[in-house]
Amino acid sequence: MQRNDEWRILLAGPRLAVDKALRKRLSVDYDLSSAKTLAQAIQVMEVGDIDVVVTEQQYADGRGVDFLKKMRVVQPNTIRILALDKVRRDEIVQLINDAAIYQVLGVPWEPEQTSLMLKRALESRELARRHRYLSHEFKFSDAVLHRQNKSMTLALQETYEFDKLVFCSNAMAEVCNLARKAAVTDLPVLIVGETGTGKELMARAVHLFSERSKHIFLAQNCGALTDSLLQSELFGHKRGAFTGAVGDRLGLFPAADGGTVFLDEISDISPAMQVSLLRFLQEGEFKAVGSDQPRHSNVRIIAASNRPLSQIVEEGKFRRDLYYRLRGFELKIPLLRERPEDIPVLTDYLIKKYAGNIGRHVAGVSAEVRQKLKFYAFPGNVRELENEVRRMVSMTENGAIITVNQLSSEIANCRPQPHSPLNNALPRALLEHVGMTLKTTVELVEAQLVHQALQRHHWNQSRAARELGLSRVGLDNKIKRYGIERDSAGSISTNSATNHGR
Repeated sequence: MQRNDEWRILLAGPRLAVDKALRKRLSVDYDLSSAKTLAQAIQVMEVGDIDVVVTEQQYADGRGVDFLKKMRVVQPNTIRILALDKVRRDEIVQLINDAAIYQVLGVPWEPEQTSLMLKRALESRELARRHRYLSHEFKFSDAVLHRQNKSMTLALQETYEFDKLVFCSNAMAEVCNLARKAAVTDLPVLIVGETGTGKELMARAVHLFSERSKHIFLAQNCGALTDSLLQSELFGHKRGAFTGAVGDRLGLFPAADGGTVFLDEISDISPAMQVSLLRFLQEGEFKAVGSDQPRHSNVRIIAASNRPLSQIVEEGKFRRDLYYRLRGFELKIPLLRERPEDIPVLTDYLIKKYAGNIGRHVAGVSAEVRQKLKFYAFPGNVRELENEVRRMVSMTENGAIITVNQLSSEIANCRPQPHSPLNNALPRALLEHVGMTLKTTVELVEAQLVHQALQRHHWNQSRAARELGLSRVGLDNKIKRYGIERDSAGSISTNSATNHGR
């Protein structure tokens, strides 16, 4: 917490501003300003940040409560205290509610009592700030304990989850299994993936499954700030360190002591910032901006980049030694278009999530919508899919199913491209021969749908049969009829279907 003499107090009012005893007492502990008129008080507030304003109600040019109402909007963090003569209780309640007044000061005011009130008010504001800074990270503590009691091995299930990451593909399962191994260590983690793939969700999952899960997780986008602001955000600053630094700032690293800090877009930091971060990773030591005193903080760093950091190192734009420090574990999140089998399970999960948020029941998704979603390349990855599902849910009537009419035009009008993952998996005969009979075409498509269902369920034939609306025996017959085989390339044999139709 700041020293008292770093807090700025404004005494506003025709009597408060000239009260010698009060000014003498408060000037010992605080940086004191005064204003006799309402216009002067507004001018003082506009010049710089005021921590506490104590104002009288009656001015020649207005009312104190109207002044505090304005300050509530312009400087919401300023503590507002109203000095009142004898006023009815119901009037006091109304005034407090109108301007969100912290306390009412009775007249005549006693200097020692007023000083104590200011001290308690500033302590309360500091505690409230720290509480807001920390509390939202602890809401999931019960969920953390529940997750940590689960087995770390994945049973064969239809859908896997790693915290809030939902998937069924082998590619994501491999990444998440590596993330679990990384979580139980205290090594830095580097996450690489395009925008929208879920890098921050992955970082939070690593934190939740780690020994630091009982402590705070804080995130910072490094690409959104200038070098000086990023230094201040991470390491903190002292009052007066630069223009606008009207008070001390804690910084993410000291605030997250014992926990985890997630640095997104790490590739965008400057060479000078790279040096500071490297020193922190090596020694756990840093200096707040404007301070000569070194401090220590025990923080685990999880960094993320939307481009391979090794490539940026080779370009000479990122320090090689910092890269190796950050890369205790490297997690590469695959693009959504590279794992189309995750699209159906993500769609179902997101529909349930957003329908629940607005109290709406969605009966299901049409087969045409599912196919369109799998055709689409999703350049925005999971984030784009999430926005699409959220919009579709909002457009769907309660109890209805989502149809192609709810799809955005880009997805509704898309067609599978020759290079798309879907076409890469299609039987080559279907892509290369346009002279096939309708029967042969239908059989080839049916063979592909059966194969895709088997892949989604990791060749669990009972689950695949339920999805396709077939009996277990019916599915087995189609596997034999079309010669569908599981192999390392993930392809299918379609000789039976092709020959049958010729």
